[in-house]
Order: sequence, then C-alpha cells, then structure tokens
Amino acid sequence: MKQIHFIVNPISGKGKHNICEELLLKFFSPEDFKVVIHFSKYKKHAIELTQHAIKQSPDVIVACGGDGTIHEVATQLVNTDIALGIIPVGSGNGLASNLEISKNVDQAIENIKSGVVKRIDVGKINHKYFFSNMGFGIDATIIENYEKSGSRKLLSYLKAALQSAKKFEFKNIEVTIDGKQKKIKPLLLFISNSNEMGYSMTLTPKASLQDGLLDVLMVPKINTLQKFYFGLLVLLKKTDRFTKAEWKQVQSLEVAIADYETNVIQLDGEYYLFKENTFKIEVLSSALKVLC
Repeated sequence: MKQIHFIVNPISGKGKHNICEELLLKFFSPEDFKVVIHFSKYKKHAIELTQHAIKQSPDVIVACGGDGTIHEVATQLVNTDIALGIIPVGSGNGLASNLEISKNVDQAIENIKSGVVKRIDVGKINHKYFFSNMGFGIDATIIENYEKSGSRKLLSYLKAALQSAKKFEFKNIEVTIDGKQKKIKPLLLFISNSNEMGYSMTLTPKASLQDGLLDVLMVPKINTLQKFYFGLLVLLKKTDRFTKAEWKQVQSLEVAIADYETNVIQLDGEYYLFKENTFKIEVLSSALKVLC
C-alpha cells in the first residue's frame, strides 16, 4: 500500500481551491493508498507538518499551495527517498510550471497518482535551500514590497517592481567564481536553478533543473531608462538582449557584502532576513525526488 501525505495551505489562491479529504479519496482508493491530509495554519507551519509526516515513512509528500508552501515542504525532503508531489494553487507557481505540472487540481492529483519520479538539482545558500531561484538585488526588494502589499496578483507584483526601482538601495558586493573575485554594485544578482520564476516570467531561459549547474545573472547599476528597458525585456522574455548584463553557469560561488551585517534575500519568491554577510551558494546535483 502506498502512503501519501498532503500538506495543504487552505488560503493559497485566496482559499478558492477545494482540496480536502473528500476530494482526494475520489482519486485514491483505500485498498491501494493510505492518504493523510494536514492543513497549515501559519507561515512555516508546513515545515513542521512535513517533519511530522516524514516520521511516518510515507512514499510521497505533496505540497498543495503556492511557491512558499512548496518551498517549505521541499526543504525537508532534500537528500531523502521521499518524493515531492506538487498541486500548485498559488499565484506564481514557478517551480510547478517549470516541471510542467498542471494548475488544474484534478489533473495535478492524477499526476500524483501516476506521475513519473525524476531527480532535480537543489540550490543551497549557507544553511538554506532553494529550488527555483534566489537573489540579492532588486528582486529581493520587490518580493519584500510585494508581500507587504497583501495582494498576490501580477499587477501587485508589477507595482512592487516599480516601487522598488525608484527606491532601491545599491550595495557593494564581492562575487568570487572559480577563485576570481569581481566587485560589483548590482541592480540584480540573480542565481537560478530553473528557467522560470513565476507568472511565466524568466530571467534565465537556459537554466535547467537537471544540468548540475546554477545560472548567475548580474545586472550592474543602471539609469532609470535602462531599468524600464530591462523590465520590458523581462516581460517579453528577451533578457538576453540586454547587453549590460552578464551571465555565467557555475557549480558554486561566494558572495560577500562587507557594509551590511544583515541582508534581505529572496528564495523561491519569499524574502528572508539573513543575519550574515558572507554566503556560499552551490548546487546539489539530483538531490530531490519529484513527481512530474
């Protein structure tokens, strides 16, 4: 008998989804599956629920929610034999889209039932994991303003981007790749494990979840007109046309921000406050099993 645990965020997608025990039992017969459902009640509660579920040795743990819920569940499954399932009912759904998992709840559930398990790479920054992307620059500021807006719509994201562009605080950052140091003052220092960051937008179209590499995008300090031009290229998925940007593919890099003791960094579309100013970022090849 296959044991599947579902970690459900009841307020994802404004709580309009109908994921409940009654629905799930329509797909999973009790003769063949043991289904356990947990509902998260606050931010990071999905981490606790996943840790509890792991103790019961399930075959699959399914994250039902947005990028934040998926991130919380996935962090606990790195380097385990438990597969991550995803039912994307959030707003951005970056990782799910990259894995071609349907936003239709019924189809996503069928994927849990009959999908193929594959291993994907995982990004790591110091003591934390990321699965789609992370960033030190304006993207972290955008996410912070976006979350404070209280609205999870694309328009709110674009408003947060405009607000951040006007008031962004540039930092002196030292990046070390392959032993070579580079001092930059970036608008964007974006490190990606996948080719999509939510809302079907991408900054790193060549990134792959299975190539054992991270894609690094560095955009220097630019003027207001150039910011709007770069933003337009992001919407058009043509960031490769921005000649001031620099792209690299790496297995690891180091970042130092000398003038700040604490730093806001975005991980998978959520902002985190790090009480550190030196960072090692690396890829863990094939470290997560995912149903897709």
